[in-house]
Amino acid sequence: MRGVSRNSVFLNIPYDDRYTNLYFAFIAGLCAFGLEPRATLEVANGERRLDRIFTLMTSCHYSFHDLSRVQLDRSAPRTPRFNMPFELGLLLGWQKATAAQHTWVVFESVKRRLPKSLSDLDGTDPQIHDGTARGVFRELSNVLVKSRNNPELHHMNKICRHIKMASPLIMKSAGTKSVFGARFFKQLVVLATEYAELTIPR
Repeated sequence: MRGVSRNSVFLNIPYDDRYTNLYFAFIAGLCAFGLEPRATLEVANGERRLDRIFTLMTSCHYSFHDLSRVQLDRSAPRTPRFNMPFELGLLLGWQKATAAQHTWVVFESVKRRLPKSLSDLDGTDPQIHDGTARGVFRELSNVLVKSRNNPELHHMNKICRHIKMASPLIMKSAGTKSVFGARFFKQLVVLATEYAELTIPR
């Protein structure tokens, strides 16, 4: 497919403090497999944001969609998070209309919850990560079992620990107090990629 990076993965996940450990785990795990995580964090707010999100998503060979954030949030007005299923819906509509060769995977933290929260995906088996970094590494290994790179769980865990330890310095350098920022995300991916190349035999 023209214009598609075969090493890019669109990462469709919630951006909140409770998800931070899994956020680091996905970045570490994907970089361990020699892949490049991409995310809506890279897209600035403003006009045509949705168009730019769509362009980013469809320029990736893979997209990983975590639909585990179905609970009401803690701040008023209390609502669930709809961005993840919305972006998955956009992707599936595009794929159906164009017959694009795109690999998408659904992640969840709780078994048998997806048929209730999104019954239109009946027949799709989500990867259950149990809400843990180890679960993310395990499920990435299952999904990417045919990858030419074959990191072990301890490799991914080591990379994850390293980028978490470095994150305060990266935040300071990026001038942010949040891990969910565009510049922080890009620098974190660069660091995880570099550390993966040093850690994992190729």
